Amino acid sequence: MVTAFVMIQTATDSIPESAQQISEIEGISEVYSVAGDWDLIAVARVHKHEDLAEVIANRLSKIPGIRQTQTHIAFRAYSAHDLEAAFSLGLDD
Repeated sequence: MVTAFVMIQTATDSIPESAQQISEIEGISEVYSVAGDWDLIAVARVHKHEDLAEVIANRLSKIPGIRQTQTHIAFRAYSAHDLEAAFSLGLDD
């Protein structure tokens, strides 16, 4: 599974509508409204790198109101939950 984080700038008056349309794209698992330089962050999860082109370039970037995107591809995920599961022996305290 390939995970990518897409930072999105949109027209100010179309943030909710853009977020809704983005969330309906197959391959987009989550969309967050955020503060800062970007208006939205979408999480894309696809099977192959090539699928990102369809999800981001061919679908997401063509939504009306989208002004700019920047995509960051994840190499590895780290979280306390994942690390705990990896080192757990299945013993209860």
